[in-house]
Amino acid sequence: MQKRKLKVSSRMLIVWLTLAGFIFLFAPQKITNKFQLVFVNIFKWPLRIQRSIALSAHADESITDVVSGTEHSKLQNHLDNLTEELNQQRQKFEILSGLKTKFAWEGVDFVLADVVFSSLNSGSNELFIDCGKDSGLSKGQFVLSENSVIGTIGDVVGDTARVKLITDQGSKIPVRIAGLSAAGLMRGNGDNSATMTMVRHEVRVGDEVYAVKKPAFLPAPMIVGKVTQCQRDQDSPLLWNVTVQPVSNLQAVTAVTVVITRQMKNLEAETD
Repeated sequence: MQKRKLKVSSRMLIVWLTLAGFIFLFAPQKITNKFQLVFVNIFKWPLRIQRSIALSAHADESITDVVSGTEHSKLQNHLDNLTEELNQQRQKFEILSGLKTKFAWEGVDFVLADVVFSSLNSGSNELFIDCGKDSGLSKGQFVLSENSVIGTIGDVVGDTARVKLITDQGSKIPVRIAGLSAAGLMRGNGDNSATMTMVRHEVRVGDEVYAVKKPAFLPAPMIVGKVTQCQRDQDSPLLWNVTVQPVSNLQAVTAVTVVITRQMKNLEAETD
């Protein structure tokens, strides 16, 4: 007795694919984020090769400018970070009348990870890296590139993690503008920029913006970007809206550093 072959018409196949697309479209973001991480985890090597080819093609167009610009940006960010830390240490010195302070980055581990895949479309600005829970990664940890904060760890699945960049529409990071004591919240715009609202002082274009120190996550302030625009708020003329651009070229990032503090490691050990 011959087995009956199952035939699927092209129309029915299109209906099924369309239905699957609608399911993913209206599914909760938590589910789609997990699906993205699982997909990247499975197809890690092809995605890495595709990204390397794309970056190489871009580098060939202006390799001299990219290399020199990246190195200059890295050194400039390092100088800005040292300057800001020196200013804060000087203030502490004046307040505490010479009491010795502990070096901020003592006891901090840095996990290096390669970028497997990037999603820099409208609204969503994310990176997927090849390190996960076994490397000590967990949600909320700060991610660095070129001596600057570029985002925080989102979901972690297996040996892959999702980095929410500071320009992502879902990103919210406490920051402070150089020269101002008051801190504010910086939100991503989804277009390679971020915004600070309700700022009480007018700032200058080019002023540095720093991620503020956060216990158990970031032991010292670190630069995230620079002011590119400052405009009065339409509803509150005494307040200002500030546009910030990252100091790192997020589209060219191939490797990142994740900050893991001693407090975070102790907290995870107690949880386990």
